[in-house]
This record gives sequence, structure tokens and C-alpha cells, in this order.
Amino acid sequence: MIINLTDSASEQIKEMKKDESDQSHLRFGIKGGGCSGLSYSLGFDEDINEELDVVQNINGISVVFFNQDIPIIEGTTIDYKENLMGGGFSIDNPNAIVSCGCGSSFRTKDKVGTPGDC
Repeated sequence: MIINLTDSASEQIKEMKKDESDQSHLRFGIKGGGCSGLSYSLGFDEDINEELDVVQNINGISVVFFNQDIPIIEGTTIDYKENLMGGGFSIDNPNAIVSCGCGSSFRTKDKVGTPGDC
């Protein structure tokens, strides 16, 4: 598998998907930006490009990855945690060498990116 979804993250994603169309998939990837250079992208998407995307079934969830993002996100674990202030997803990427304080921006050894604002 490209990434790992914890049981908690899987349950939360399945609950959130109830509000989406039956054709939607979870899309996880990266985009340029953020104070460390790269940011994570996580959301639902109905569009799959068979030439550019890879689709995997992870814990019963159809997850789509942009093929070029795989070397940067491979081995990542996505978790979901509840606390007194609410809940949220946490992302543990073994390829990230620097992360910003907000936790949504990172840099890798090979894909430095252009740092910006958080």
C-alpha cells in the first residue's frame, strides 16, 4: 500500500463520505505552498485520470493518488484524533525532513518546494 489509514481515520472518512456521491473517492496528495514548501491535499474527488492517477482500496476506501506524488507520500500514515477542541486528521510522513508548526506544511530531502506563508 502507498499509505496507511488507521482504523480511526478510516471510520471518520467513511462517515464523511456519506455526504458525498457514490462515485467519489478520497484523494490524497501534495501541492506546492505553505511555510515549509509543500502542503498536503486531502478531500473527495469524483474524477480519475487513468493516465495520471493510481487508485488503491485501503480499509474499504477507494483512495486516489496523483502518480507523481507517490514518491513523496509513500509510507505516510493518516490518523484521526478527537480531543476537547474537536477532532482532526494527523499526517505522519516518513519522507518529510522539516515540518512547520501548523503541521500542514513540510519539506522533503529531494522535493524542497518554495516556502511561503502558513
